[in-house]
Amino acid sequence: MLIFVVFVLGVFIGRPLYAYAGWKASVGHPAMTFAILLFFVALLSHLWVGLRDVLLDYARPAGVRRALLGLVTAGVIGMAGWIAWIFLRLQA
Repeated sequence: MLIFVVFVLGVFIGRPLYAYAGWKASVGHPAMTFAILLFFVALLSHLWVGLRDVLLDYARPAGVRRALLGLVTAGVIGMAGWIAWIFLRLQA
């Protein structure tokens, strides 16, 4: 994720974008789209592993733990769907 942030900062510092059309063209480029999607896959998996470990360590009743893990899973899947929806609209 750090490599992606450095890459994006380098791209946008080297070629600043001031209009929506420029941003859309930049993000719509296949290499940038792939990099952004890869970043979000890493971010969501990092989120899942971190929250799962915290819940497994600190949520004591097994029923509460299962319910919280289910909520976290639903949240991560919801965020992944939202990200996919944004990128599908970007490609249209």
